[in-house]
Amino acid sequence: MAKDATGRTARKSKPMNLAEVRSFLEALARANPTPESELDYSDAFTLLVAVVLSAQATDAGVNKATARLFAMARTPAAMAALGAEGIAPLIRTIGLWQGKAKNVAALSQALLDRHGGAVPHDRAALEALPGVGRKTANVVLNVAFGEATMAVDTHVFRLGNRTGIAPGANVRAVEDGLVKRIPADLLRDAHHLLILHGRYVCKARTPECWRCVAREWCRFPDKVLAKTP
Repeated sequence: MAKDATGRTARKSKPMNLAEVRSFLEALARANPTPESELDYSDAFTLLVAVVLSAQATDAGVNKATARLFAMARTPAAMAALGAEGIAPLIRTIGLWQGKAKNVAALSQALLDRHGGAVPHDRAALEALPGVGRKTANVVLNVAFGEATMAVDTHVFRLGNRTGIAPGANVRAVEDGLVKRIPADLLRDAHHLLILHGRYVCKARTPECWRCVAREWCRFPDKVLAKTP
């Protein structure tokens, strides 16, 4: 059994064929033609900060914290001037806030020192920033720079295995499978289509298959086809 990012078992289904992958995603796209991040941001820097803060936190919780944080600092220079001590009280409502405050301050200073205060359009440079891993880099490259990257969070990992769109034993295997199997014209939007579908329909504990617009192509053998009382 595959494990998701929280260590929980994610049941694998048989892989969809490529025609089913396209049909599945096209159904999601018809239902949600303009999928977007639910994080509040105004530019590449505020997006980067919000994504760093989102680890093990909900988007709604992050948005409450960044409303306070961005009111005080919206640029790398202003954020670095706040420092970890100034950032921490503004984000303490989210998980791991002390470590995240240090990372946000450090990445802001690194942007000033290495990139003239600009967020780099380069995976290696992004991943070299404090607190930025592959998933965060993928989100920034996708949302801020329009690249067809696939960030695999717990929702996308679950869907990759549960639906059969791209089963894999770990996050990187699912990411590679999705990039390989999703048609190029759908890949950029697939990032948010899958996240939002996992968040609101194909939920972790009980998938709401009765209202899934793509269930015809889903390979999950234990579909929940009626809402339980």
